[in-house]
Amino acid sequence: MAKNSTRILAIDDEPHILRFLQSNLQLANYTVLTASRGVEGLRMAFEAQLDLILLDIGLPDINGLEILRQLRRESDVPVIIITARDDEESMVAGLNQGADDYLIKPFSGRALQARIEAVLRRYRVASPPSEQAHYQIGALSVDIADRRVTLDDQPICLTPIEFALLVELIRTAGRVRLHSDLLTTVWGSEYRDDVTVLRAAIYRLRHKVEPDPSNPNFIRTESGIGYSFHIPDTASNHTSPPASETFQTQNSPRLVPRFAVTGDGGA
Repeated sequence: MAKNSTRILAIDDEPHILRFLQSNLQLANYTVLTASRGVEGLRMAFEAQLDLILLDIGLPDINGLEILRQLRRESDVPVIIITARDDEESMVAGLNQGADDYLIKPFSGRALQARIEAVLRRYRVASPPSEQAHYQIGALSVDIADRRVTLDDQPICLTPIEFALLVELIRTAGRVRLHSDLLTTVWGSEYRDDVTVLRAAIYRLRHKVEPDPSNPNFIRTESGIGYSFHIPDTASNHTSPPASETFQTQNSPRLVPRFAVTGDGGA
């Protein structure tokens, strides 16, 4: 996608910040829309065809996190939080609500463009490879070809990053995946040390696919190391089809065992 066809919405109540964002991104050949109030920005986010949103948390009329909550009910458009708060709690709160990344004010034009390019690159390649495959693990169903996830036959809305992370974990079920390994595979090498981003995505994923997020059935934490995907014993007794993976290519439909859960501890 050419930059001049990439539409970015910047929501910030500080005029000098909006001017900086607009001029910097226009010089980089992005199409830039701006909003100085949260309500106005939320309306534009729903009405305009956008590729990315830059969202300030500290807006005067509506909290940026509330905007993010409402946005994530309807849209998976990438969102980068821009904030003057440099405490981890604020950043984690934004990531847990579905932000894709964050920038702490003040930041340079180069840092801004690098973050935008990284997020857009992840968003465009976040879908796993295009082989047609379907995973059924008890009540959890993941259809890669249609990018459709259901739990107890109820559809679940995942962002592209959440979907890619879930599929990556499922594909290596029974193995421990290091933090750095998952970050490099799903987000990119420049994020290999950003464990905060990974933890926030795991948090969101658990709240969407786990029957009880506080006692996860599928996504296990390997303390200080990483995460693994666990196939519960009850999955084989569930009324849904047993855990298996169906690959369907146009030339040769075939059925292969879905998982060889060996717990090899690899990454």
